[in-house]
Amino acid sequence: MTGRPRTRLDRVCASLGIAQLALQQIEDDLSADDLDAPELAAILRELQEDIDVPGGLFPALAQLVTTAARRAEQLEPYRDGVASRSLHEAALITDNAGQRMTWAARALEPQGDDT
Repeated sequence: MTGRPRTRLDRVCASLGIAQLALQQIEDDLSADDLDAPELAAILRELQEDIDVPGGLFPALAQLVTTAARRAEQLEPYRDGVASRSLHEAALITDNAGQRMTWAARALEPQGDDT
């Protein structure tokens, strides 16, 4: 394989493609006709617990957006904060999402909760 080296944008696009495929698979599983409440609760718990960032998927997304916001702070040409402020606000959306998923899992299957 010859050609130009992969750029940062190429790597981001490839990673996003993989993430989209993974999220589509999860969405397909959530749409399955035979999905019952205990299994849905287990899936919700996995989204919260089974990744490297403590707290699950939503804190990982917030961390990613916050990293972009910090970089935008350094790169904004007039330091007006429009880009970084928008990104910081986007990261706030995830603040309660993880806890709400935990509550939903408990409502679906209270016995399956270890805490």
